[in-house]
Amino acid sequence: MNPTQSPTQNNASSNRLHTANSTYLKQHSANPVNWQLWGNEALEFARLYDKPILLSIGYSACHWCHVMAHECFEDEQIAKLMNEHFINIKVDREERPDIDQIYMSALTAMGEQGGWPLTIFLTPQGDAFWGGTYFPKYANGRLPGFMDILQSLGTLWKNDRERINSNVTALKSHLQNVLTPDAKAAENDESIFQRYADTIARRIDTTYGGISGQPKFPNFPFMSMLWASSKISQQQQHHDLFILSTEKMLNGGIYDHLAGGLARYSTDAFWLVPHFEKMLYDNAQTIRQCLWAWTSTKNLLFRNRIEEIIHWITSEMTLPDGGFASGLDADSEGVEGKFYIWDRSEIETVLGQDASEFIEKYNVSPDGNWEGSNILHRLDMLNFNQEEDKTLKPMREKLLGIRNLRIKPGRDEKCLTDWNAYFIRALAEAARVFNRADWLELAKVTYRTLLPEQGAALSHVWSKAASKLPALSSDYAALINAALSVYQADPQQNYIEDAKSLLDALNQHHLDQNDDYRLTALDNDDVIFYLYGDQDEAIPSPTSQIIEACTRLALITEDEALLSKTNGLAERALGRGKHMAYGQAGILNAAVQLLDPIKLVLIIEDTEDELYRCASRHADPCRTDIILSHKQASQQPQWASFLSLSGNRSCAILCRNQVCLPPVYNAANLEKLL
Repeated sequence: MNPTQSPTQNNASSNRLHTANSTYLKQHSANPVNWQLWGNEALEFARLYDKPILLSIGYSACHWCHVMAHECFEDEQIAKLMNEHFINIKVDREERPDIDQIYMSALTAMGEQGGWPLTIFLTPQGDAFWGGTYFPKYANGRLPGFMDILQSLGTLWKNDRERINSNVTALKSHLQNVLTPDAKAAENDESIFQRYADTIARRIDTTYGGISGQPKFPNFPFMSMLWASSKISQQQQHHDLFILSTEKMLNGGIYDHLAGGLARYSTDAFWLVPHFEKMLYDNAQTIRQCLWAWTSTKNLLFRNRIEEIIHWITSEMTLPDGGFASGLDADSEGVEGKFYIWDRSEIETVLGQDASEFIEKYNVSPDGNWEGSNILHRLDMLNFNQEEDKTLKPMREKLLGIRNLRIKPGRDEKCLTDWNAYFIRALAEAARVFNRADWLELAKVTYRTLLPEQGAALSHVWSKAASKLPALSSDYAALINAALSVYQADPQQNYIEDAKSLLDALNQHHLDQNDDYRLTALDNDDVIFYLYGDQDEAIPSPTSQIIEACTRLALITEDEALLSKTNGLAERALGRGKHMAYGQAGILNAAVQLLDPIKLVLIIEDTEDELYRCASRHADPCRTDIILSHKQASQQPQWASFLSLSGNRSCAILCRNQVCLPPVYNAANLEKLL
């Protein structure tokens, strides 16, 4: 058939994003660009018409993605060039983080700084040959113009294919070594973990916390490493830097002091000016970080922030069909941060005689602290005062009521399995610490929503409609960890059985011939590389989450074979980590737990038992809790002897590295152990 008459041409010559479920993709469905969805069909179009691919990757809450869309993708001139010279594919990076990681790695291999929107040019076979991030329509002195780029690369493809092919060959070989290195396993050694933790500690800003310099990210993998180091090797300095970082972050402008919730990062070096998008994963991880800080300090700031963040998520992020949305945009009315900022005069009008106190406490000035307006913050607060906070709360609520009358930022309606699982885990752990039945019930309901029905496949994006996006390894790992945390808050055997079934499915779809896990399912054939998923981003790497999930499940089920397999998995990941420039903290955090696994066995009849409540107050990610009834314990020889020793009283048994201490029978003695 003549290609000009091919029925597929009608598809290649139209914008197909209207068929997508993604909020981000739908935002581009009216562009004059003939956008295609990522997949084998779009790649086939490129081969059929012998055109290079223009791949654009972004996400709904991304400010510069919106800017480039307005400047370029909505422009008829630009669209004409794109449609003439390229097969144009749009990808939501949150739907396909595997695609994003491959091509972001390609961009950094070209010597460019990564970021979004990611703009990358590929051969019809999917191999990258040139790229960048945001481009304006015309050159602005700092950046080349997108018009010029399109014309130059279109001409290059037609006239100098050999030059492109030589770039492709070198780049692909480099990516193969970076993304799927053939590395020897490395010994799991605590000294490696400790050196990395010491390096992070040296980089912490001792005034404002977080990594020194700007921008400042929450960076949960780094904070987790400082906390784990403080627990494993009693590093008081690391503990103090963790607390400082958490406290300053939660008092800065990066935190929404009216509604709760944390923005993705601050653009400055002291947490003041956020990049205003608010993401589910950041806030889920912040809840857990606050739990550890609360356990150690009993500073009411951390408890309050946990309550506020959970309230924000449940109030503003709940989806009609169940689960929680991915994030809120940085922009409203086309202006970054407009929804969140204040003029002093507005606050005076709303609060009247209370305004002066609020203005002083939240650092509001006539001239503003950012572009003529004010971002509320409490960075100068030395000690959190609960009575003062109660006084300020009605003022915050008044201002929030007025703010809610403004045009709100857009919400990304995607319900991502792994991100929701992070929140389920955080919610279950918080429910256990604070004995909140309402939080636990919400965790259980959301967990049941995400869990696939018997025989159904897990999807990366949860929807009542059929999903075309297979689960990633991170989805399985996060959901296993969520199941185990729900179990520890509601000790029912079905959660452990769920975790086993999820691990079986992970093995079926993601386990390679060397017993390592790939991020993309091996039966999904639309990627050029099957990544290991070793590198941390804003969340710990998928590999680290799998190691943690398998370790916890092995300890709870007394599965020595699984524990041994997990040791091998960790050692191979550590070997590959030697080839990585950054992003290994998650794997090191997970691997170090295998060196001296700590478990607490609670033999009790109900969760109101003083031993259970005592253990619950001590939230500790380095410890795995096993909760058994007297009947369950009597049926397991390794615990039946302890039960007999206790005279069938409730007891707690702390074990380290498979060696168990004598049981304790009251909360006071357990408190000393923990």
